[in-house]
Amino acid sequence: MSPIRVRVAFLALTLSIALSASSPAITVSTGFDYPQTRRDAIVELQFGEAIADPYRWLENDVRVDTEVSAWVEAENKVTDRYLASLSGRDAIKARLITLWNHERYGVPRKRGGHYFYTFNSGLQNQPVLLVRDGIDGKERQLLDPNNWAKDGATALDEWRPSNDGKLLLYSVQDGGSDWRTLRVLDVVTGKKLEDEVKWVKFSDLAWDGEGKGFFYSRFPEPRADATFQQLNLNHQVYYHRVGTSQSEDRLVYATPRRPKLNHAVTTTQDGRYALIKSNAGTDERHEVVLFDLAEPGSKPRKLVKGFNDEWAFAGAVGSQLYFRTNFRAPRQRVVMLDVAQPKPKPIEIVPQSADTLVGVSLVGNRMILAYLGDAKTEALLYEMDGRRVGPINLPDIGTGAGFGGRVGDPETFFSFSSYATPGTIYRLNTATAVMEKFIQPKLAFEPADFAVDQIFYKSKDGTEIPMFVARKKSTPPGAPALLYGYGGFNIALTPTFSASVLQWMEMGGVYAVANLRGGGEYGKAWHDAGRLAAKQNVFDDFIAAGEFLVSSGISAKGKLGAIGRSNGGLLVGAVVNQRPDLFAAANPAVGVMDMLRFNRFTAGRYWVDDYGDPGKESDFRILRGYSPYHNIASGADYPAIMVTTADTDDRVVPGHSFKYAAALQSASIGRKPHLIRIETRAGHGSGKPTDKLIDEYADLWTFFAHWTGITLPN
Repeated sequence: MSPIRVRVAFLALTLSIALSASSPAITVSTGFDYPQTRRDAIVELQFGEAIADPYRWLENDVRVDTEVSAWVEAENKVTDRYLASLSGRDAIKARLITLWNHERYGVPRKRGGHYFYTFNSGLQNQPVLLVRDGIDGKERQLLDPNNWAKDGATALDEWRPSNDGKLLLYSVQDGGSDWRTLRVLDVVTGKKLEDEVKWVKFSDLAWDGEGKGFFYSRFPEPRADATFQQLNLNHQVYYHRVGTSQSEDRLVYATPRRPKLNHAVTTTQDGRYALIKSNAGTDERHEVVLFDLAEPGSKPRKLVKGFNDEWAFAGAVGSQLYFRTNFRAPRQRVVMLDVAQPKPKPIEIVPQSADTLVGVSLVGNRMILAYLGDAKTEALLYEMDGRRVGPINLPDIGTGAGFGGRVGDPETFFSFSSYATPGTIYRLNTATAVMEKFIQPKLAFEPADFAVDQIFYKSKDGTEIPMFVARKKSTPPGAPALLYGYGGFNIALTPTFSASVLQWMEMGGVYAVANLRGGGEYGKAWHDAGRLAAKQNVFDDFIAAGEFLVSSGISAKGKLGAIGRSNGGLLVGAVVNQRPDLFAAANPAVGVMDMLRFNRFTAGRYWVDDYGDPGKESDFRILRGYSPYHNIASGADYPAIMVTTADTDDRVVPGHSFKYAAALQSASIGRKPHLIRIETRAGHGSGKPTDKLIDEYADLWTFFAHWTGITLPN
């Protein structure tokens, strides 16, 4: 956004800028020797309000700006020195290594008689990709990303076998960035082909029916000095023919008059149709266009117009295309569009129910529908005409994932996990409904020692909110507790396994996850109740969860920690400002902390669907009211805080966390530590190597244990 456009968008005038463009660093007596952080005298008038932004220079790319790089190094030294002064980190790390060291398998995908799945032997930095030739065939390794970079930070991201299983399309992620590079592998020989496709981001991968080429989505190549910060505009769909250079790729679909649209492409199992689903932000409201690939030079045919509802493609039988949609169904239903008709209209196959429908797949001659029943996975079998067959009996309170497959082949696989149950892989025959364990990992702990309960508590306005509470069965009342939340973007939090969470529970801590409004646990209404002008509900729900944990005796005053990532990092920053007295310690991770400038970087523009547009006065007033960076309450006694981010995060750029941490350290908010931990060669989270994850959680649990009262060995 140009400076002129900024002034127009925000009605901003510079009120005062010192001749030197900076002022001396402010040092507050906190007991900590924080780095001297330069404060610039930047004050802008936005809708009649003077907004100071003294740390704007920390938005600059740490890989380009030497002053920002020096600040990062200095902050990490302070954090490392403080953590080294606390007891127990070595013991925590050693146990984390033991707990992490178990086999982990991905859900298999079957193509052409081959079974593809990921595998991590335990402490490998990245999972490898294996294949079996037949269900009882000997597995062999196809790709080992652990050899791609010395630091283990280059990862295998998405992968798709061709329909006949002879070729594998896969994407490579480096250093945690959202940018991807696509490559192709010969499955039989294991040889990498010469094909290389760059500047891919936010893309599905879709083979044509014959395995001769694939469709993908990309942005134009960014400026060299703005690779990790430039706004993402002009998403386009291309077709790449195997064996050719990227320069020969054919542009399939673009919307130059609407540069903010994103486009996701998929193809039907028989290769007849390509569907492109477009949306402008994170809110799932789509238009859908169809290409008939059997017709050379096929023109796009619009199936869904208007950007009003979600349309998730589930599969096809000939010309009959099945979708999961909230069109006239806030909690989702299954409909069919017959594209052989000149003007296909949605035909309801399975109506919405009391639970939220989150997944549909066509396997064999039946459908599998996955629902959220109070944030727990429930799966059911249906006939293709919508008649219910019966439930798929999952083992416990937890999360089922997978259920993919092919029309005409009844075999499918899925995983099940919970807070104390690592992912176990199951094999299901949809024709007979027979289910069996396919892979069960060996563990260094006993799952039966832990309990997972679901409770309901009332928020500030009386709304009942579900919360999962996990702990070791021997944990007494009044224990230290971590409260995790997200509350945004229609994302549901369900019980899944984490070795780090298990370690916290082994240490004697409670782990609680609140299913806040703004998420996707109860459909569209639940999401709407926690976004835009209703965002304060999310913070109220989280605060009420913390109050309940203390008042119920599950935890106790002075023993409660708050933790959240991304939108959850924003959540933690906001609630700490609003209720610093409630928490003993907090970790806002990779958070959106400057709500007045978030839409200026990379993917930030998408988030206006949930947050609103800071360039509109009505939205600005709301955002200004809770922005973590702008609402630090000087004079209050704040909890201990450790902000975490990473230098290659191009989803939520690290400048958010840099500015927020600098503001914390300059404010009079008590003598507890207010630190920032900045990972190198890492991004928003995906692809992070195992050794970096173990180090990060060893630091976090040492910090939280000290401030919530868990006794650790020296």
